[in-house]
This record gives sequence, C-alpha cells and structure tokens, in this order.
Amino acid sequence: MSLPIVRQIASGAYRVEHEDRVAIVYVAGPPDDRWAFWNGQVYRNELPHGGRVDGSARTHAEPLLTAPMPATVVKVLVSNGSTVRRGDVVIVLEAMKMELAIRAPRDGIVAAVHCREGDLVQPESVLIDFAEARPDAENRP
Repeated sequence: MSLPIVRQIASGAYRVEHEDRVAIVYVAGPPDDRWAFWNGQVYRNELPHGGRVDGSARTHAEPLLTAPMPATVVKVLVSNGSTVRRGDVVIVLEAMKMELAIRAPRDGIVAAVHCREGDLVQPESVLIDFAEARPDAENRP
C-alpha cells in the first residue's frame, strides 16, 4: 500500500492523493488543536502531550456540530426536532469562496439550531446540538 501524497494548494487547503482517489482537505486551528474538514465531516485532532500525532488521535465525539473555520452560513437545512441520518447535509457554509456542506456526524434528532442563514460563525462556534435518535423514530409517519 502506498503512502498518500499531500500538497498544500492554498492557506489551510490541501490536495490529498492516495492510490486512485483525490480529495481536498481543509485544516484550521492552532498547531496543538487542529480541525480538518473532509468529505462533509469535521474532525478534531487532539494531540497527545509532545505534539506528535500517533494512533491515539481521536475525532471530536460530542453530540454537537461546530464550525470548522470562519465562515458564513448559507443554508440551514434542519430545524429543532428534525431526524437526521449520518451523512445528511444539515448546514451549508461558505468559506474561502467555497461552499462547504456540513453533514450530520451520526444518526440523531436535532435538539437545537444555533445559527441562521447569513450569520458569520467562528471556528468552534456551536451550530447544532444533537440528541440520540430514538429507536422507534424511523417507524413514525
């Protein structure tokens, strides 16, 4: 298996090539607390002491969705009480002249929406709070 090739294409934007796939990854935050936006998901890198990344890095696992970088809210596609599935687009942001579709990190219910279209949001601003999906939620009309 070959190693990925990573090239910086703009401030905070990287082109990642691995085997036959190409992706653009956006990175923001200070060196000891990086946020990455890739494929509609936001990942937060919590570095262990010493600043090296090893197998212990984790993704942000709280039941909320935060802004990955300074951006403008273009569309809010959910409201309080909406049922979402992992991967559903819930908010569209615009940053660096590009639209970023922010996706639900897991199945759940939208507990609260903390932004509106046109809002300017900063990194780590909470956009949406989620509650766990109820097992019977799919069977409701």
